Amino acid sequence: MNIEEIQRMKQRFRIIGNSPEMNRAIDVAIQVAPTDLTVLITGESGAGKDVFPRIIHENSLRKTKKFLAVNCGAIPEGTIDSELFGHIKGAFTNAINDRNGYFAEANGGTIFLDEVAELPLATQARLLRVLESGEYIRVGSSTVEKTDVRIVAATNVDLQKAIDQGRFREDLYYRLSTIPIKVPPLRERGTDVQLLFRKFAADCAEKYHMPAVQLSEDAKQMLMTYHWPGNVRQLKNITEQISIMATQRVITADMLQDYLPDRRTTMVPMLAGGQRQENSFENEREILYKVLFDLRRDVTDLKAQVSSLSQGQPPVQQPVPIYTPDEGVTTVHSVPSRKNAQPDDDIQDTEVYVEETLSLDEVEKDMIKRALAKHGGKRRGAAADLNISERTLYRKIKEYNLE
Repeated sequence: MNIEEIQRMKQRFRIIGNSPEMNRAIDVAIQVAPTDLTVLITGESGAGKDVFPRIIHENSLRKTKKFLAVNCGAIPEGTIDSELFGHIKGAFTNAINDRNGYFAEANGGTIFLDEVAELPLATQARLLRVLESGEYIRVGSSTVEKTDVRIVAATNVDLQKAIDQGRFREDLYYRLSTIPIKVPPLRERGTDVQLLFRKFAADCAEKYHMPAVQLSEDAKQMLMTYHWPGNVRQLKNITEQISIMATQRVITADMLQDYLPDRRTTMVPMLAGGQRQENSFENEREILYKVLFDLRRDVTDLKAQVSSLSQGQPPVQQPVPIYTPDEGVTTVHSVPSRKNAQPDDDIQDTEVYVEETLSLDEVEKDMIKRALAKHGGKRRGAAADLNISERTLYRKIKEYNLE
């Protein structure tokens, strides 16, 4: 590992930190840059994956040619093929002229496919052909085109899991991951979090002409132990909030806690070995649903207990309901018969009642509506809050008729 070259890259691309994992990722990018090998960059959202394609391109033989960055998750599924590969006049409605796609525009250079796991399966097949032969066909055409493009891809999705679920082609995965680069999450970078906070605080102080905020020792410790689900992006936003909102320039742990989301919610999606689950919208939705379910169960149990006590009966022992996230929850409570019960009692003899079944789709729809309302209908901000891609949000809006 060439430490001097790594430090030079850090200065050039303004990378802060000295963690061994980050140094290793930079070193791999430097070594692979002079080749034409395909690179797959993996890591959580907000970890800083977008700087590595730049390192690779600007240290390659293609550095004088175009570099195009394409967010695959932000392009609607119906137009993604046209955007990437182009189309001919009349290929579809509003195709009034021939159009080159990104692969034609980036010919001779580098194309960065961010959120590559969001590509539809049909588009994945087209991309595989480009990787294997450099050939593609524009939408509506039958003529084979050629391109000489170096592809760098990135994703925050577990592609092996996506392959098992049939959402990503296994052959494409092996073609993309010729050289893998893993960007570590912020919580695994040790004292880098303090260096980044200091840098963001200094930048904010310079921008708004104010003294830079500093952290007390207990605040530094809290910064180190926090889980940082949003990684560097989250740290930057929180540092800017503190810089603007805090009345004191020395931030204590108690003050810092006010700016950090509840630790319990950030630590919920954890596995037994300390490994964090994939930060997916479906997982967060299931957690929210579980909380709602537990709340409803507690209220129901409380009502039954109060009713039994009012009749002089021993507390009712409720059966444990079954939680089924894929199908909703149906909870059945059976109340044993009581002597001397009156017809107008709140609870009838051997009464069985069924709570209404909650729908995950209803919860999801409500979350999407709230996110869109919060950002004034702007999909980019709403998608960021929901931790899904813009294309996924676009599909959900169509599905729930929220337009």
